[in-house]
Amino acid sequence: MIELHAISKTYTRPSGDTVHALSDLSLRIDRGEFVAIVGASGSGKSTLMNLLGLLDRPTEGRYLFDGRDVASLDVANQARFRNRYVGFIFQVFHLLPRTSALENVELPLLYSDRASTTGLGRRALEAVGLADRLYHTPSELSGGQQQRVAIARALVNEPDLLLADEPTGNLDAQSASEVMDIFDALNRSGRTVVLVTHDLAVAARARRVVRLKGGRVVADARPTEPKDALEEVQ
Repeated sequence: MIELHAISKTYTRPSGDTVHALSDLSLRIDRGEFVAIVGASGSGKSTLMNLLGLLDRPTEGRYLFDGRDVASLDVANQARFRNRYVGFIFQVFHLLPRTSALENVELPLLYSDRASTTGLGRRALEAVGLADRLYHTPSELSGGQQQRVAIARALVNEPDLLLADEPTGNLDAQSASEVMDIFDALNRSGRTVVLVTHDLAVAARARRVVRLKGGRVVADARPTEPKDALEEVQ
C-alpha cells in the first residue's frame, strides 16, 4: 500500500538553522498491516505521520500509495485523498464540545463525494461500542469514550488507512487497553493501521514495530510474538 523511497524532510527555523527531520528514509507498509512507529522525542515520528497523511510534503523522495505518487498532488487533490483514503486519530480528541457524538462523527461526511452517507455515522459508532452514546456530548463521556468517538470519526468514510498519533497518550491504562482492543479488531477486519507511540506496551500490541532515530529507520521487526519485536527495536 505504502512505499516511501529516500524520503527527506528539512525545516528552516526562524533563526535560519536547518533541521533534518527525516533523512533518506525508505519504508514499505503492505495492505492489512498493523505497524507501530517508535522512537525518542525528535526522532521524526510525527513528521513521518504527517507525510503519510499528506499533511506535509517531503523535501526529497517519493511517496507512492497503491502505486500512485501522492506527494506530487496539488492541495485540492491531497485534501480529497485524505478524506477518502485516510482516517486520523490524535492524542487530543478534537471533538466539538457542544455537538453530539453522532454529529462529531458525521462531520467528515460534509466533505465526502459519496452518493449516500445515510447511516454511516451510526455504523461507525456501533463499531467502537458506542451505540448507546449517539446523542451524548463530549462532556458527558469519559476520556476513553471520547477517544472512541474520535476513532469512529476516523472510520466514518471507511478509509483504507488509519493513522494514529499517540492515541492513548491522554488515557488511563484501562481506557488505553480498550482503545487498543479496537485497533486490534479493526486490523483483523483488514484495515491498515499505522500508530505512533512512545509507549512500548502500546507498541507491543502491533504486528510490526519500526524504530526511528535521527530521522532514519534503525530497526524494523516482524516477529510472530510482538514482545520479541520490542526486544529487537529497543
